[in-house]
Amino acid sequence: MNTRTVIAVVASAALFSVTAVAQQSGTYKVPKTPWGEPDLQGTYNGNDLQGVPLQRAQTVGTRTVLNDDEFRQRVAQRDQNLANDNSDEFTLERAEEFEKRFGTVGGAVSPPPHWLERAKNVSRIASFLIDPPDGRMPAMTAAAQKAQQDRQQAAAARRKQLNGIEADWTTDRSNYDRCISLGLQGSLTPKIYNSGNRIVQGPGWLAFQNEMIHETRVIPTDGRQNVGAGFKSWMGNSVGRWEGDTLVVETRNLSSQSLIQNAALSDVGVIIERFTLADANTLDYRMTVNDPKNWTAPWTMRMPIPREDDYGFYEYACHEGNYSMTNLLSGSRAEEKRRAEAAARGNQ
Repeated sequence: MNTRTVIAVVASAALFSVTAVAQQSGTYKVPKTPWGEPDLQGTYNGNDLQGVPLQRAQTVGTRTVLNDDEFRQRVAQRDQNLANDNSDEFTLERAEEFEKRFGTVGGAVSPPPHWLERAKNVSRIASFLIDPPDGRMPAMTAAAQKAQQDRQQAAAARRKQLNGIEADWTTDRSNYDRCISLGLQGSLTPKIYNSGNRIVQGPGWLAFQNEMIHETRVIPTDGRQNVGAGFKSWMGNSVGRWEGDTLVVETRNLSSQSLIQNAALSDVGVIIERFTLADANTLDYRMTVNDPKNWTAPWTMRMPIPREDDYGFYEYACHEGNYSMTNLLSGSRAEEKRRAEAAARGNQ
């Protein structure tokens, strides 16, 4: 059963669960490694999941797949993105006009991004969120809303302090700008390019690698417990266990700067991921976030990621080619110098 067939079956049956389809057929058995564990190894490319929102549109309700009209709109949006990417109307002089017509392309220093990757087989999935059943994020707690507002106010105050200067130092830019990390969730979900994921296994461990920024989590599967809260990192600390053919991964101890949906995972928060081969060509991935200090209820997202073992999973040399940071900082120093010289002339 290939990916297109799975999507067609899901759409026609109005079901989201590719796992359920495989189980109903009763024909697929997850292969085993030489040491007897379920073999999940391979390369999986989430590019065709572009366009699927995290939250479901309220007009869709509890439906987990789009109807024909909604699907046509998503395809039309993909086609418009492709047209924008390949437009020859963009020039630096016409950047503002272009963005009014076609939407932002990243600013005057970013011409039409014809090198971006767009979905080839547009998905009918209504949203990645499957729980709550309406596909909407549960409300944040009052404390989490306050923390979010504090971060926004601090960021606004910093922008005011910079007074139009792009950055005083690297810490004025995001973790993504600095090639540090997209975090646990952001590293997995499909992006405008480099949406590949790779799994490699050995006895008692599994490595899960995300293509963009090349995050790799080496996850023990030998039954050990999670480390204490004193150790935190960008991707947290993950431990795994097998439940039948499903790898269950528990992650805690995310850095306070590595946000999940605009919230820092609390000391009681836990992320539970489930990796299952739904069929030979689909990795059924689920992430449940249970953090009562941040949300009033747990929430779960789900992604059926197509296998693509011949996908060009190349090195993501972000730091080596990150000229944007050098240019931003050198440009800021030049602007500061220009302002100082202008002020000195005004004082003469």
